[in-house]
Amino acid sequence: MEILIIEDEQLGAEKLMRLLTSIDSSIQVVGNTRSIKSSVEWLLQHEHPDIILMDIELTDGQSFEIFNHVTIKSMVIFTTSYDEYALQAFKVNSVDYLLKPIKREELKNALDKFQQWQQKFTSTSLSIEHLINELKQQQSKIWRSRFLVKQGQKLVSVETCDIAYFYADGRLSYFITRDKQKHVLDYTIEELEQMLDPQQFYRANRAFLIHIKSVLQIHNYFNGKLKLELKPAINKEVMISREKAMEFKEWMGK
Repeated sequence: MEILIIEDEQLGAEKLMRLLTSIDSSIQVVGNTRSIKSSVEWLLQHEHPDIILMDIELTDGQSFEIFNHVTIKSMVIFTTSYDEYALQAFKVNSVDYLLKPIKREELKNALDKFQQWQQKFTSTSLSIEHLINELKQQQSKIWRSRFLVKQGQKLVSVETCDIAYFYADGRLSYFITRDKQKHVLDYTIEELEQMLDPQQFYRANRAFLIHIKSVLQIHNYFNGKLKLELKPAINKEVMISREKAMEFKEWMGK
C-alpha cells in the first residue's frame, strides 16, 4: 500500500510514519508535503498513491483547496485537530476523518476500511475511480460519530452514542450526555439533524433532537399530541405534534 502524507508539522508527519510502520511494515510512504502548493505540485508530477493522509489545516490554507487544482485519484483519510470540517470532508474522496492526536487503532480501522473496499472492487475488476464513485454514493450513509467541545480550558471529544439529546435555547444549541454533562455547540438544530443517523436521532420539534434511548416515557396529550419524558430529565416540555405523532411512534417501534 502506497501512502502520501500531507502534514505541515514535522513531528506530526514522523508520528504518522511510525504508526503506519507499526500497523503494516509493508506500507510505503511515497512522500510528505506540507502545503497546498507543494501538494498540488507533487500530485501533478507523480502517480497518485492508494491513500493520502491529509491534514486539513496547512501553512497556506485548508487542504480542501487541493481538490480545486487537481483531480485526486486516491482515497483520503483526513487528520485534524478540529471536528467542524467533517461534513466537508465527506464530500470528497474521504475514507475516514481522524481527530488528533491520532490513535493507532483508529488509523488501523481506517486503513482496514479502505482495504475492504479495495478488495470488493478488485474482485469485480473495477478501478479506483469506481471505488471513489461508490464512496460518493454512500456518503449519505456516513453519520457524525463525535463532537469536539470545550470543557473549561481544554477540548474534549464526545462520542455521538453518548449523547442523550440536543436542544436549542435562544440562539444557542446544546447537548446533554447520558451522564448529565451539558455542552454548547456552534451548530443549529437544523444542521445537526443533517449530521446524525435518523435511525438513532429524531427531530421531535423545532427545539429538540433526541436519541432513541433517551426516551423514558411517552404520554398522550391534548389534541393528539405526545409529551415525552427524557433521561436525563430536563426542565422543559418536549412535545410531539399531532401531525408527527404517528411518525414518531413508528420510529420508536423500528
